[in-house]
Amino acid sequence: MVALAKIVLTPLLVAAVTLLARHWGPGIGGTVAGLPLTSTPVSIFLALEQGPVFAATAAVGTLLGLLSQAALCLGYSWTARRAPWWTSAGAGVASFAIVTLILEHVSVSIGTAFTLVCALLLLVAGVIPGSDGGLAPTRPPAWDIPVRMLAASVMVVALTTLAANLGPRWTGLLSPFPVFALVLGGFTHRTHGAAAAGALLRGIVLGSLSHATMFAVVASLLVRGSLVGTYTLAALAALVVNGVALWVTRARPRLHRTWWSATGRH
Repeated sequence: MVALAKIVLTPLLVAAVTLLARHWGPGIGGTVAGLPLTSTPVSIFLALEQGPVFAATAAVGTLLGLLSQAALCLGYSWTARRAPWWTSAGAGVASFAIVTLILEHVSVSIGTAFTLVCALLLLVAGVIPGSDGGLAPTRPPAWDIPVRMLAASVMVVALTTLAANLGPRWTGLLSPFPVFALVLGGFTHRTHGAAAAGALLRGIVLGSLSHATMFAVVASLLVRGSLVGTYTLAALAALVVNGVALWVTRARPRLHRTWWSATGRH
């Protein structure tokens, strides 16, 4: 039953979110993609297969691993200003690997980790270049959704299968690997340019605030609470935070124009 859920649940969730995100620009779509679409199934399966202590420990690693995801988005977006999508993707993956190796040696409390991660996510979102204004509509290729579904499924199955050998720390650190950021970012970069890719990746970083909220709740409550209750509360908290991030993403262009008008800059 658990194996079937791994194969079916994750790709269906990814397909549903992808179809919803296509109705908005890359910034909004990125914020939706920033939801923990692969990390949550990984965490639930870990709790079922390895136990709540293992899953709670991995959740702390996932929380810290969001900094690696932000590093990938930052590395990609800055490289994309002067390089094609494949070079930018390589720079992003290298950034993820370097930060992950550093984080493997970091040990802090859940509260400190949550505060640090949220502050750095906001900082990174603020320095990612890009704009999603004035994009022409583009028909996605037929392989787009199947590739996303396959990538997410492979990620979930691989991490949960290797968890016993990787241990909770490395399983948690690797689970935020941004499969969607690479797939979505590469496609957006190729079809709309570096500015649009930057807007999408900025949205993913802002959306990661909901990711951080979810795993802070899981890490704090899973060991002493019920599995259903913990993940339900964590999911609701994540959705609230993601709603705020969506509002900020949608309001950002308007607020930016207002600020420039108020300061007399044109």
